[in-house]
Amino acid sequence: MVRAPGRVNLIGEHIDYCGLPVFPMALQRGIRMTFQPRPDPEARFINRDPRFAPVTFTVAESIRPAPAGDWGNYARAAAQAVAQRFPNLRGVNALVETDLPIAAGLSSSSALVVATALAILHANSVTLPALELIELLSRGERYVGTAGGAMDQAIIIGAEAGCAIRIDFHPLRLTPTVVPADWLFLVAWSLVHAEKSGADRQAYNERTKQCEEAHRLVAARLGRQEDPSYAGLLAAASVEELLDVARATLSGVLLRRFRHVVTEATRVRLAEMAMARGEEGDLTAFGQLLDASHASLRDDYEVSHAELDRLVELAREAGAAGARLTGAGFGGSIVALVRAERAAEVMAALRERFYAPRGVAGDVGQHLFVAESAAGAGVLDSEAV
Repeated sequence: MVRAPGRVNLIGEHIDYCGLPVFPMALQRGIRMTFQPRPDPEARFINRDPRFAPVTFTVAESIRPAPAGDWGNYARAAAQAVAQRFPNLRGVNALVETDLPIAAGLSSSSALVVATALAILHANSVTLPALELIELLSRGERYVGTAGGAMDQAIIIGAEAGCAIRIDFHPLRLTPTVVPADWLFLVAWSLVHAEKSGADRQAYNERTKQCEEAHRLVAARLGRQEDPSYAGLLAAASVEELLDVARATLSGVLLRRFRHVVTEATRVRLAEMAMARGEEGDLTAFGQLLDASHASLRDDYEVSHAELDRLVELAREAGAAGARLTGAGFGGSIVALVRAERAAEVMAALRERFYAPRGVAGDVGQHLFVAESAAGAGVLDSEAV
């Protein structure tokens, strides 16, 4: 059996594909895939959830995708990426199940990619170092048409239990920070699906291009055309200086996108420092950074949703230190930081004021839970299963 966790990104949203650090942690909830090797290259996947039809394809260096939105495309993405690295692989029979809410911004899709890759690798008695596997699968997942970064694959593979992980890119590095014992992160799904297909995927990819164009124009204004990265700009000038240049160079959408990217990068650094100290007042500081991140994602990056905004508002009113949308947005979930002794109170308020009016209070455990920091993905031996 493979276990691949979901993830909650604590802070650092929509900046991994800009090459800037992010700060997620893995969840105890995730994908479980029970599998057996096949003698041929065929792969067969059955999902425990009857909403998802069985999937069959041949593991090869080029696999034709199913129509956009088909859940099996994430398995195909992993199989194609692995087959391009190791030709002539045999396939697997696999049963897939999850306790993650689907399309909730908690990376169930990337968890499926990682689980599939590990199952096929294990079935063929081949291995890859973690960093190489992360980079292989982050490129491979673009098979589904989303121009994302490597955050999801990195945290799903490289997480450590009890820790949030700063992920740096170019080169890829993972740095853990222990989550203080009295800090709890709550995840609440908005009941609005965050799809990685159709209009949402188009909007996501559009923002990737907008960030690239904003960077190009600001870099040219600074005479740094040779510097391809946001990290280079942030190393060369302060955020205040960059924003001054951006206001003189950009307008409208591009200015808003640029402002989100550079200010969110600063929030990641400050949040990691606050968690590492873990002293009185640092939880408050971390919460304020979550609030600022949500405002930026709502106003400058324009990826929030009325239901996400309502959840954030209710969590704060109930006593959370801060809250924000997590994941790509356009629906999905929020993450809220609370002191351990306030968690039950905040969860009760969300149940009564958000979920009950929407008719799902009786099933709220599927939508609202404490995010316990878990270890990364792996294959379990038969005794563990």
